[in-house]
Amino acid sequence: MHHPTARRRLLTAAVALGTLFTAQAASAQETRKVRLGHSFADSHPRAMAMKQFAAAVQKASGGKIVIEVYGNAVLGSEEKMLLATQSGTQDLYMGSLAPISARRKELQIFDVPFLFGNDAEAAAVLDGSAGRQLLDGLSDLGLQGLVWSGGAFRNMSNSKRALGSLADMKGLKVRVMQSPMALASFNAMGMNAVPMAFTEVYPALEIKALDGYEHPVVDMHANKMYEVQKYLTITNHVYTPVAIVASRRWWSALPADQQAAVRKAAEEIRGVQRTQELKQAAEVITELKAKGMLVQEMPPAELARIRAVVQPVVERNLAALGTDFVGGFMGEIQKARAAR
Repeated sequence: MHHPTARRRLLTAAVALGTLFTAQAASAQETRKVRLGHSFADSHPRAMAMKQFAAAVQKASGGKIVIEVYGNAVLGSEEKMLLATQSGTQDLYMGSLAPISARRKELQIFDVPFLFGNDAEAAAVLDGSAGRQLLDGLSDLGLQGLVWSGGAFRNMSNSKRALGSLADMKGLKVRVMQSPMALASFNAMGMNAVPMAFTEVYPALEIKALDGYEHPVVDMHANKMYEVQKYLTITNHVYTPVAIVASRRWWSALPADQQAAVRKAAEEIRGVQRTQELKQAAEVITELKAKGMLVQEMPPAELARIRAVVQPVVERNLAALGTDFVGGFMGEIQKARAAR
């Protein structure tokens, strides 16, 4: 027969164990507060889309997942946020995957100049098997790729002169993204390409340490680049997609129904984001002109010359991405082109 004290201890242990199981069961039902970071200004369609994404996830998960959205690079540069998402200190990220393209080289396909003919073609390829393959390939970096949620063509701005030809580009000091293909492409055009974190670009343009940079027009407007840049040239030279990715650490701890809710919301918001991006891109050119920027299109004959000078760079760099991958990706572009 147990001693009364021993019986009491057993009872206490049983109660404690019961409490622990109840606490664990309750925590599975608890609201999860998660952080999503991006670098876009509040007025940007991507910032608006992420607020809608947070609301859609909360609704689809029955209030179990509450996403707190941090925009305007308040959590750091895109590179810093991606590192935080990889390590699990940030749960979700929306933005370019260019900062990790050195470690996942296939992502450098998006640095190829004049890869896509238009937005619809890019969306078809990103939503197809080639786009999925790239997102799934992030898992060994500690990231769960959800969707390619949008993207935009990049154009050229500078504070020195109007660019109406390949020759006009010579000697301009411009910021490009930190990728071998971007650096080599812009240098081949005769410019002096400088890799730099985006958060440092505006001050560098302001003090004329840089002459120009390249970015989608919506971002130029959202970041008030018209204050430090006079000339805008529509070149549509590179299409940069953005993705919503989750930390594998956070994602793998989610129950299957909550994972499904997040995926569903991401797929829904993708269409909304793209529509808003295109609408605002069309409107923003007028606004940039009103702010004093001089806007012109690079003539088709000059674009053909630019393509010709960057072609050897493209071929050299594509070889490093793997023949099978490049062949498959280019095949998907041709398929999308033929379907239109």
